[in-house]
Amino acid sequence: MSGSREDKDVVEMRRATATGSGSESKVQVSAIPPIACYCFASILMTLVNKFVVSGAQFSMNFLLLCMQSIVCVSCVATVKKMGIISFRAFDWKDAKAWFPISFMLVFVIYTGSKSLQYLSIPVYTIFKNLTIILIAYGEVLWFGGRVTALTFVAFIFMVVSSIIAAWSDVSATLSDSTPSSLGVNLDSLRSMTGAVQQLNIGYFWMLVNCLTSAGYVLTLRKRIKVTGFSDWDSMFYSNLLGIPVLALFSIIAEDWGAENLARNFPEETRKILLFAIAFSGAAAVGISYTTAWCIRTTSSTTYSMVGALNKLPVAASGMLFFGDPVTLGSVSAIAVGFFAGVLYAVAKNNQKNAEARSQQETVLPLSNRKP
Repeated sequence: MSGSREDKDVVEMRRATATGSGSESKVQVSAIPPIACYCFASILMTLVNKFVVSGAQFSMNFLLLCMQSIVCVSCVATVKKMGIISFRAFDWKDAKAWFPISFMLVFVIYTGSKSLQYLSIPVYTIFKNLTIILIAYGEVLWFGGRVTALTFVAFIFMVVSSIIAAWSDVSATLSDSTPSSLGVNLDSLRSMTGAVQQLNIGYFWMLVNCLTSAGYVLTLRKRIKVTGFSDWDSMFYSNLLGIPVLALFSIIAEDWGAENLARNFPEETRKILLFAIAFSGAAAVGISYTTAWCIRTTSSTTYSMVGALNKLPVAASGMLFFGDPVTLGSVSAIAVGFFAGVLYAVAKNNQKNAEARSQQETVLPLSNRKP
């Protein structure tokens, strides 16, 4: 009798181990498509938004984001009518439950666009690493996560890369604004002061963006579990509920005069800008969907880490398309940040393996069960 029970326990243990390893393999494979799609969408969105807001006198960020959301919702509704996708119909109860997420997303995208307006793409992408640290410790508080020693070392390298990027950015800006001659006049001082002020504004928006992004990702993960929203549901409600908020802020805070509209949308580049805005709105379908898809399939920290590993192609594209300075400091910051990302990925993989081993050990005592 006892031998039969022990044989049954061994069979159960082997089945549990086999099922666990198989499911883990399936999870790893299923995580590849959302990660790849998120990488492509995030790079594309960064480049397009940088192009739109890089105008010297562009100041209507709320209007830009509102137009993008309208195009995004229109694209999703069209695809749904074609029968390609499906999501739940609009419901006021769901809208009320999801509105805080949509409101947070408005500030995440707005602060990101303001950061891109004042900072170069390499500096912007490197400083986004700080969001990972905030999210990781947020998961410790909210979801019972854990920060290992190797993960902490990776965080240190992320901070170091941000410091190097800021130092390189400030040095390059001051070098460009400092006159080559020994004489210093009032105009050169004003130019230098203006350049430093622009950097201060950019870093302020970058700090706010890191805080709001971390809060958004953590809250989104909790809200998805509570509401049971699918990826298309979360994307649809986030953009639809954001339209009235963005429109209201644009009317209140932005100048809708004919002169200001002409400055933001010059006649010679108006068609290109409007096409870029429409294209970015359609691409927002991809970034909104892949964000929720990646968080659901992996975790909120992994989602942010994937975005951080994008810094190499994103920074290279910024240097290629927007003439961002290629200096020893900027290249070093990108290299250190990329190394931090790889180190963090190794740390998370080691942590996952350790947790898997501990779960297998809990199956072993089955043979000691009492009849």
